Amino acid sequence: MSEIGANAEEALAYVRAIPAAKGRTMMGVPFEKRDRVRFGFVGVGGRGFHQMKTIMAVEGTQIAAISDPVEANALRAKETVEKAGQAAPALETDWRKLCAREDVDFVFICSPWDLHADQAIYAMHCGKHAGVEVPAACTLADCWRLVDASEHTRRHCVILENCCYGDNELTVLTMVRAGLFGTITHGEAAYIHDLRKGLLADTGGGLWRREPHKTRNGNLYPTHGLGPVAWYMNIHHGDRFTKMVSMSSLSAALQEYRDANLPADSLQRNEKYSCGDMNSSLIQTAQGRTILLQHDVVTPRPYTRLNLIAGSKGTFSDYPPRIFLDGQKEHEWKPLDELKAQYAHPLWKEAGELAIKNGGHGGMDFIMNYRLVQTIRRGLPPDVNVYDAAAWSAPGPLSDISVAWDSLSVPFPDFTRGHWQTAGGLAPPATAT
Repeated sequence: MSEIGANAEEALAYVRAIPAAKGRTMMGVPFEKRDRVRFGFVGVGGRGFHQMKTIMAVEGTQIAAISDPVEANALRAKETVEKAGQAAPALETDWRKLCAREDVDFVFICSPWDLHADQAIYAMHCGKHAGVEVPAACTLADCWRLVDASEHTRRHCVILENCCYGDNELTVLTMVRAGLFGTITHGEAAYIHDLRKGLLADTGGGLWRREPHKTRNGNLYPTHGLGPVAWYMNIHHGDRFTKMVSMSSLSAALQEYRDANLPADSLQRNEKYSCGDMNSSLIQTAQGRTILLQHDVVTPRPYTRLNLIAGSKGTFSDYPPRIFLDGQKEHEWKPLDELKAQYAHPLWKEAGELAIKNGGHGGMDFIMNYRLVQTIRRGLPPDVNVYDAAAWSAPGPLSDISVAWDSLSVPFPDFTRGHWQTAGGLAPPATAT
């Protein structure tokens, strides 16, 4: 049946159902230690090609295999690897064959959203760890399938949420850990990014990213804003998301932009867009914290992820990055830069220069991949595991359900099956260990 259900009661019953575990928890399970990490890349178009180059810039890595349905993408990636001084990677036309290769340790998945879950699950069943671009899954069923596959195979599924590793985000995380904001009570997260031109393009993401706007009405892309806030709140290490309510505005901007810019005979003129321009959701946690989560990729306005965290002693708010602590002059924010030197995160102290040199969203892409390789080479647990991948992705389908049933309050599945209460420690790295 549809996850939205025939009625609200059916939808709630579906969300509340927790499948039986297929194995032991993966909380705190380390990678097997290895000196060199051999990567297989599934998808080396725009995003995948950039990620591959970033991985190559990290010591101790090898690009062992590449798979892309577009031959030109695969050949360009192969040539880039060879120019970097590595051995020529194998080219596989079938991504399944890449996952099965014995010379691949970690499968890096940069394909369209609806392929992420199937490819990660297949990779894990082939004995490989999987890294998945965001969102990791687009349905609750696939969120649970990822969890079950990871627990059954004892392989990790890492959501590749680069925004968690931004300089601002990790600086603020250090401040949260130092207690500057007191008792954390509220966060705000968003993906607000005018993508109208790209959504309507005949190449790249325009070939697939517009499709959910026709069939869904909710938060299509929740993780960029939610990941950092989940780290600030130590989600799955003493707290978890417990319920969510969502509502969407009417749909207008994408259609109006299309009608004003595309030829009258364009086939896209016949499309109907169901997804509201702005989706706003509220999430509550077991500790009583709240999170505002928003999505809007069609309204003309400047980019923002909101990235706000508030507590009993102060507040940080991004875009622009600013902070207000108890005792400051009333109604006057202080620039975050004034505190960055004091609260710089160890990962940025350690690899910040390399991050800026290698680029990628201000260096956050490099820091994410640098840390991923570091955890594997040192035999540490990943910073983000399959439970994070599922929980950060789940607001997508949960918002679909809530919006469809008149902003119904829906329970948030506990993908850890209770292990968030005993995990202990900190969600991401408090220090570069």
